[in-house]
Amino acid sequence: MSESRDSVIVLVNRQPVTLPPQSTLDRLLEHLGLQSTRVALAVNGSVITRARWDDIALTDGDTVDIVRAVSGGSQEGPVLDPLRIADREFSSRIFLGTGRFPSPEILRHSLILSGTQLVTVSIRALGLDGQTTSGGLLDELDLQHYSLLPNTAGATTVRQAVFMAQLAREATGTNWIKLEVIGDERSLWPDPTGTVEACQILVREGFVVLPYTSLDLVTALRLEDVGAAAVMPMAAMIGSGRGVEDAGSIRRIVERVKCPVVVDAGIGTPSDATIAMEQGAAACLINTAISRARDPERMALAMRYAVEAGRLAFLAGRVPRLDHAVPSSPLDGVVSPLLQSRDQAAISSGRS
Repeated sequence: MSESRDSVIVLVNRQPVTLPPQSTLDRLLEHLGLQSTRVALAVNGSVITRARWDDIALTDGDTVDIVRAVSGGSQEGPVLDPLRIADREFSSRIFLGTGRFPSPEILRHSLILSGTQLVTVSIRALGLDGQTTSGGLLDELDLQHYSLLPNTAGATTVRQAVFMAQLAREATGTNWIKLEVIGDERSLWPDPTGTVEACQILVREGFVVLPYTSLDLVTALRLEDVGAAAVMPMAAMIGSGRGVEDAGSIRRIVERVKCPVVVDAGIGTPSDATIAMEQGAAACLINTAISRARDPERMALAMRYAVEAGRLAFLAGRVPRLDHAVPSSPLDGVVSPLLQSRDQAAISSGRS
């Protein structure tokens, strides 16, 4: 006889938590001993506004994400699998671009749900006073909770890229730069020679350079040689959403360079991010796949889980690929249908 349920079990940040029936989100925070300030909540992938926390009753199997924005992207508790780039350590392996989001509110929620600690901003969107000249989405974002990665997007020459980086350092106060030198304006394919030259100049000027590059192994090695803090090979063309078009090349770069490899551009779905991470990438930088999704907030959460799953899969090590089948169950003790029929015939013969 089953007993009536006097509790519900929900998954909070993927950990089971037992609560009294009809517990609300406010009750959950109280149960966990968490203050409601600087916390964002999502239930089953949907962001719940603070005004509704006392109205949402949790039921068995609900998934709750609780995210706290903390200064400088720091994190309470030990980081079990940290990512170190130059002088910074990250617990999150998903970096986010901030362009083309439908609204500042959706951008804020997406950043929180993704768990990111590093966000890119376009140099073109910044004036010399550090404010966005177009009244863009970052105006209302409290950037003290994220590390900034200014971007030289749109630069087509070494001189232009270096100039944009210098302006970015003055405007934002960070010496980190995502370097782009575009060689073909139609495909936005990076210029390998120009990227290496600009990277060398910026490293000499004290920048922490994360250059966007193609899947060419030699270019990645040259960028590491001149001091790149990480290399950022493309999954596919910028904004194309075509996914990982050459996983083997990503894996070869990971195997050869010693600095972190961040897959950048072209990711379209969470499975693309997982594939990239399974090759050994240290992180993924994602923008369009989230900002242009039908539900950016839900997609940000999906990408977060996908990056984490890919990282765990890489660390676990995949099963070898074989050209033949290998049974997953032991063959010893398998009953043969032929023997069964013979035994049955003998029994029938003995009875006749």
